[in-house]
Amino acid sequence: MADIDYTAAKVSPVYPTKAEIFPHIAIEAITAGQVVYFDATTGKCGIADGNVAAKDQARGIALQTVGAGQAVDVIQRGHVYGFTLTNQSYEDLLYLSDTAGDMCDDAAGSTSDSVVGRVVALSDSALTKVVFVDIAFHTEWS
Repeated sequence: MADIDYTAAKVSPVYPTKAEIFPHIAIEAITAGQVVYFDATTGKCGIADGNVAAKDQARGIALQTVGAGQAVDVIQRGHVYGFTLTNQSYEDLLYLSDTAGDMCDDAAGSTSDSVVGRVVALSDSALTKVVFVDIAFHTEWS
């Protein structure tokens, strides 16, 4: 799997008024750009991991870096800046990786087939590549 690099300080929604962004409480320290899951016991969000059965359900991407117990905005649908997509093609699917908090472009994680989003082009002259997050929120992965 080729994990997608990101710069936490640059992670932000492209069209914030059109995105689906919701606040959640972090169960652990989370870095902006990491994929998160929701803990079934506490209701809080933590760092998703395609290699851990209890954490293999991608529920969004964190938009801030926070500590445990702090509120974090999570984008569940919308365009997001901050990811290095030089080696990806437009329309590539991005999956939850076996590396905690990361996305990858070539295969789903070991315990999950969780799709996080897709590489899309903006309408600028450079056709800038960004991640379009579109969480299948109703899906239960096993």
